[in-house]
Amino acid sequence: MNGMWPRLLLCAAVFLGMPNLGLSADGPSAVQVLVAYHSLSGHTERMAEAVAEGVRAVPLAQVTVKRVRQVTAEDLFAADAVVLGSPVYWSNMAGEVKAFIDDWQFKFGVFPEFKLKNKVGASFATGGQISSGKELTMLSILAAMLGNYMIVVSGGGAFGASATTEGGSPGLDEQELAEARELGQRVAVVALAVKRGFERQEPSVPSAGQ
Repeated sequence: MNGMWPRLLLCAAVFLGMPNLGLSADGPSAVQVLVAYHSLSGHTERMAEAVAEGVRAVPLAQVTVKRVRQVTAEDLFAADAVVLGSPVYWSNMAGEVKAFIDDWQFKFGVFPEFKLKNKVGASFATGGQISSGKELTMLSILAAMLGNYMIVVSGGGAFGASATTEGGSPGLDEQELAEARELGQRVAVVALAVKRGFERQEPSVPSAGQ
């Protein structure tokens, strides 16, 4: 299984137009992935744990898992990738998650320097019904990340990993948890590719206007 990851990292590098990553002693330094979430029922928390499991399966990837209210500015800015999860409330993200995103500016001061620029971002969601707004919730999270110049990725689904938790699908099933792990793995692989690409760049990169 471990032999698969150098090939996956190479594929990610090729896809992103970056050099061969390699996993040698002079390869990329470790990436830090922050998985932040809000959860009342425990479903979104379990998805967050599965995302973290996926991150840990990738060599050189480290993960921190926290509820959004516990995340500090240091946590946010130290991360190479941020995966944000929310339950669906009225076809949108939970208020606690929106407040956390607002804190990026009003509490942590990401603007005008765009301090989250080039970090990898991804989202996941849980909702009671099949069509309860999970895609809208994930897209709203990704839109905030794009507004911060982050590099957003999907995995486990078209917009991220999601789970249906009521009706004919009570709780989380293994397929949904596997999709969450897939998301975590892809975030870690892409974050490594991005970090390695920037580490190999020249110290000075001309602006688009030059």
